[in-house]
Amino acid sequence: MLERFVPKIDFSSYEEFMRDFRIEIPERFNFAYDVMDAAAEKKPDKTALVWCDEKGAEATFTYGQLKHYSDKAANFFTAQGIRKGDPVMLILKRRYEFWFCILALHKIGAICIPATHLLSKKDIAYRNNAADIKMIVSVAEPEVAGHVEDAEPESPSLMAKAIIGGGRAGWLDFNAEMEKASADFKRPSGDNAPANSDILLIYFTSGTTGMPKMVQHNFTYPLGHILTARYWQNVTDDGLHLTVADTGWAKAVWGKIYGQWLAGTAIFVYDYNKFDPKKMLEVVTKYGVTTFCAPPTIYRFFIKEDLSKYDFSKLRHCSTAGEPLNPEVYSQFLKSTGIRLMEGYGQTETVVAIATYSWMEPKPGSMGKPSPSYDIDLLDDEGNSCEVGVEGQIVVRTDKMAPYGMFGGYYREGDRTEGAWHHGVYYTGDMAWRDEDGYYWFVGRADDLIKSSGYRIGPFEVESALLEHPAVLECAITGVPDEVRGQVVKATVVLAKGYSASEEIVLALQEHVKKVTAPYKYPRIIEFAPSLPKTISGKIRRVEIREGDIQ
Repeated sequence: MLERFVPKIDFSSYEEFMRDFRIEIPERFNFAYDVMDAAAEKKPDKTALVWCDEKGAEATFTYGQLKHYSDKAANFFTAQGIRKGDPVMLILKRRYEFWFCILALHKIGAICIPATHLLSKKDIAYRNNAADIKMIVSVAEPEVAGHVEDAEPESPSLMAKAIIGGGRAGWLDFNAEMEKASADFKRPSGDNAPANSDILLIYFTSGTTGMPKMVQHNFTYPLGHILTARYWQNVTDDGLHLTVADTGWAKAVWGKIYGQWLAGTAIFVYDYNKFDPKKMLEVVTKYGVTTFCAPPTIYRFFIKEDLSKYDFSKLRHCSTAGEPLNPEVYSQFLKSTGIRLMEGYGQTETVVAIATYSWMEPKPGSMGKPSPSYDIDLLDDEGNSCEVGVEGQIVVRTDKMAPYGMFGGYYREGDRTEGAWHHGVYYTGDMAWRDEDGYYWFVGRADDLIKSSGYRIGPFEVESALLEHPAVLECAITGVPDEVRGQVVKATVVLAKGYSASEEIVLALQEHVKKVTAPYKYPRIIEFAPSLPKTISGKIRRVEIREGDIQ
């Protein structure tokens, strides 16, 4: 499938890849029709989606079946009054109906807003009003559906709500209604068909400060994930790919739909409520997953298991993103499986922008090098490009070319867009440094940097060092005001089972950090806590810790 949009698949080097990679972007491109329905016509019986849950239920869908169900879902949505440009929120966890719904909304030209099931009533009401959401499709779990109902009186734009996985008073039964719907849905034409510049997706990104931003992507966005899937995750035709992500997070569209199906690989979905490394390893090997992508935390849990008990003969490529990868995790996973972990970097606003590609030797802890069309630079506080080894903010220069898969701004927030993206430069808010070989190394969020005695200290390096100690389950590094040094490093630590807070533990952790990283970075203050404050997406809210220190 990929050859229709990319004239050349195989490159001999990273340099050739950067120079020659191109994506053909047709007029009025629509992923649901031009990729999925085209595949259904060409190979209707080819497997597209393999699904299982933690209770043992299984389902497999071909391209022909996905066309059938997405057409039915499109007719269901239009029967509820959903038209081109209408926002619809999907709160579906890892239910396979998510793929019916998102493809159906793409066919209609409606705006899909994936959301997490962890939203509260307040979160849902905020989203409903910020985006004028007209319909919500939710899982049947009482707490999730209850929050939607509680938010409804405060949501004047909401016209309808449908439930999946069980009946509930006041809700449309999605599965029953979809079954009754026609399987014949005609592709819209003329003014009814979405243009490339129309909005395809909106993601609410929960930052560590302020209300969530609404990241908007247009109808060409899926093509950008050719970089993510084919070249970073290294998926291949007839493979089986698993990205560990709930459909409510942007990582799901990085790894569970667009680039994978463009490359012809089948998507594997493991539907679970609580992560269990043993169970995940069992399903990965049982179903013959060939490519796997997960945040470093997952691999940290994996290496604590006896990996010799699992057959990894089908698994040939693993990638990781979301946080810096500890070199020890890289080494232990490689030793146990023979597979190198290939790191990458991107945001909800982009596709994979920096990555360790197949032609490159991984440097554990490094994100890799820039992707084609992404003109990456590091800028200091004065806006100057940083020299090798000097920390700066990661930016994307967009004045000469439009990067593949780049967002179109923050929906209905012109000032916020201008604040992050102006004069042809998009400021990611992330800090990094670049080595002499052109590899980028993540430091932390710009707002989280600590300035102590003239040194700039990124929290992730210190956190990574602490996490190597067996006493540390979780930790967060922040800066505490200090009259002499400006700031000093503070560690808020959640201890692992079997350890208790003591002065001996404090000294042991401080000495450990001094040994594995630069001594000036060690935490002069260590505080123990039962848990860390986090955003709804699981990011540590260091701002909350800092505010507690000031009060």
